[in-house]
Amino acid sequence: MSLWTDAHCHLQERYLRDWQAPGEASDALRRAREAGVGRVVVIGTDATSSREALAVTELSGEVDIYATVGLHPHEATSDVNEVISLVDEGHPRLVGIGECGLDYYYEHSPRPDQRRAFVRQLHAAREHDLALVVHARDAFEDLFDIFDSEGVPPRTVIHCFTGTPDDVLGCLERGCDISIAGVVTFKNADALRDAVREVPLERLHVETDAPFLAPVPHRGRPNEPAWVSVVGEYVAHLRGLEVETLREITSRNSARLFNVPEL
Repeated sequence: MSLWTDAHCHLQERYLRDWQAPGEASDALRRAREAGVGRVVVIGTDATSSREALAVTELSGEVDIYATVGLHPHEATSDVNEVISLVDEGHPRLVGIGECGLDYYYEHSPRPDQRRAFVRQLHAAREHDLALVVHARDAFEDLFDIFDSEGVPPRTVIHCFTGTPDDVLGCLERGCDISIAGVVTFKNADALRDAVREVPLERLHVETDAPFLAPVPHRGRPNEPAWVSVVGEYVAHLRGLEVETLREITSRNSARLFNVPEL
């Protein structure tokens, strides 16, 4: 039987502590394995959390762990070069840059700073042949403008996609993969469900974004990688697929995206 891949989660101590998640990263990984998860990708959001993400990969256990380094748009006023410099350290489990991108819903950082930090990381992903992990919220017009002017790295994913069918088609036309989180299970997510139906299976991923956005029926609790199976089962039914088929496809897609061996 194939195993699930959680293509995007945050298992750094700060997130577990802030969200009062049960136990430590090793406990979450144990529960993930018991739920049929074979691989997780731990995502950086600034220089400190990126170092912590790399450290999580050194935990022993039955789950295969990789990491990314990135500067989230909320932190775009920070020095993006502190994040990029981590790439030069050559960590063997570093597979991507991000999450980075644009967030015009909260706008915790000015839009020009967000765009500048995103472009720098986009270029770094291309230069270092790493996956680009993109956060985009209420900002697809500017995202597409940047992609059209700067080019899209060959292995790019829009994580926790929450846009419309038109937005997803714009991403697909530019060569991006699409990753779906627990939001797809929410009652008011009809437009997202329509968008998910438009994604070619070879471009589709599932994730938790743990400890955020726990899927129904766990909504309101700290999310964890074990529940990528809940997201995956929901997407499988939405697409009219056997769960095993969706699990195999998405895990294979994530291996390609992050340039790692298949499970």
